[in-house]
Amino acid sequence: MPTRDQYLATTEWLAANLSQPGLRILECTVFLRPREDGRPGYAVMPGREEWAAGHIPGSAFADLHNDLSDRDSPLRFMMPSAEQFAAAMGRYGVGDDSQVILYDRAGNMWAARVWWMLRAFGFDHARVLDGGWTKWLAEGRPVSTEPSKYQVATFTPGPRPELIATKDDVLASMASGQGCVVNALNAAQHRGEVAPYGRPGHITGSVNVPAMGSAGIVDPATQLYGSVADIRRRFEDAGATGERMITYCGGGIAASSAAFAALMAGFEDVAVYDASLSEWAADESLPMET
Repeated sequence: MPTRDQYLATTEWLAANLSQPGLRILECTVFLRPREDGRPGYAVMPGREEWAAGHIPGSAFADLHNDLSDRDSPLRFMMPSAEQFAAAMGRYGVGDDSQVILYDRAGNMWAARVWWMLRAFGFDHARVLDGGWTKWLAEGRPVSTEPSKYQVATFTPGPRPELIATKDDVLASMASGQGCVVNALNAAQHRGEVAPYGRPGHITGSVNVPAMGSAGIVDPATQLYGSVADIRRRFEDAGATGERMITYCGGGIAASSAAFAALMAGFEDVAVYDASLSEWAADESLPMET
């Protein structure tokens, strides 16, 4: 079974290794706010201002919304082209030989999203900071307002398309019965009691393993992941079994956190449904249930 150290960095480790020359620390924070016009969904607010006001020393800000999402897609947070992603990573100072630590201020899911994207583009030397900014601050660790000094680097992508699922992949999994579709949203959204993405409910037959909240993979107070055994139990208790797992949420973010945790817990064939309910709930031909 995998170990947490393969996927997670502790604040203790990071504090002791801030000066490593090949280390690149990226803050990935995005905030989702209720829309002012009252329509379903959320307004996206990148956390650049918060990063500028105080961040882990040396870190750069990774702008998921503007730099790392497909600019031509009508849906938010969709995977960009390999060229766009590589150019952004190069500007952030991430090269082929870098060691990357990712963190955020919102439950690790944004950091996990960038981790999943790096993996999907062939990069395997990244970890998520367990506890994120919350734990770093709580421990009184150093905070900086200085701009990042990382030099521009060359990032060579090696796409792994099997890590990103489409609606056709989800439909094929449903038809075959050989895989498992996992909803990473909270239980109320899974049951259809709230519906921020349009039609209420969940993809027919999918099971619920929340990424966040009181029943989530990440503790909402500490921002820490549970043990590998605990995470695996959460998936198994929900009925997440089968040869292939596809995770989804509203727009691929919480789904990336759940997929990250599933890999850490020893599930080997995992993909993220990138468009998630942003696409699925809008298409009346695609089956949903409450």
